[in-house]
Amino acid sequence: MAMNSGNSELLIRTEVWSSQLKMVLEDQLMAAGYVNWLSEFPDGTTFTIPSIGQAQVEDYIEDDAITYAPLDTGEFQLTINKYKASGIYITDKAKQDSFYMNQLVSSFVPKQERAIMEQVESDVLGLESEQTASDLNTINGANHRYCAGGTNEVMEVEDFARARYALKKANVPDTSLVAIVDPSVEYALNTITNLANISNNPHWEGVIAEGIATGMRFVKNVYGFDVYVSNNLADANETISGVTTAAGKANMFFSAESDVLPFIGAWRQLPQVESERNKDHQRDEFVISARYGVKLFRPENLVCVLSDTDQVA
Repeated sequence: MAMNSGNSELLIRTEVWSSQLKMVLEDQLMAAGYVNWLSEFPDGTTFTIPSIGQAQVEDYIEDDAITYAPLDTGEFQLTINKYKASGIYITDKAKQDSFYMNQLVSSFVPKQERAIMEQVESDVLGLESEQTASDLNTINGANHRYCAGGTNEVMEVEDFARARYALKKANVPDTSLVAIVDPSVEYALNTITNLANISNNPHWEGVIAEGIATGMRFVKNVYGFDVYVSNNLADANETISGVTTAAGKANMFFSAESDVLPFIGAWRQLPQVESERNKDHQRDEFVISARYGVKLFRPENLVCVLSDTDQVA
């Protein structure tokens, strides 16, 4: 008897299932590394840091009384205001029937921890909102929040120079400078046409030959900023000095020197894993929870440049 595709149809597998599971690609997280995490906050929900201002000086005339003035004082408060949890369960029936049960269950905790840390990432990068929206946030005569200067509010190289100027005017060290930008900014800088006209400048040679970004870090820094790309920057759709970003992202510029980090935070409870058997529902339950707080600590060490993202096709 001849065998062909007609009479052997029941012996042919039209669909073959892999023994592997496809995982979603994930962005690299980095923002928590730029937070001064307090270790001296053992209990309570609010931490207070006192601050003092500068001494005053005056013109002095011989034999006149000197004016005595106290130092200005103030206080900064950080509150533990974030309580996050991620829970997953799997029923006995699902475990019994699923071919992928072992791979699935082993992925629960890593994915839950990732979800918590993604939230921390978003919370830190969202601290740009502690600047005043639709305002230049001027410090010592330099703007710390402004729209990108390129056509249609696209980031240009000069915006990096302006950010560095603002930080220097605020007495921020010009070392360990970091910029966290949206992928559209990387694209804009990679495609600047006049870079070809300065190819004899060693500062830009690597950029022209290789593109600006490799993984999460730029091959060459821009005006002293080591530039990182993130998909987790906050949206910023606002008008500043008559310029509007309609589909904007708040790109961040700051110094990452340890003693002047722009952000401060504290963990009341680091991500904690718990699991238990729920006999009533015949399932295993897994949960990760965390408590923490983050806040902008040094507004003088943060420049936000708002750039539109809709210019990239």
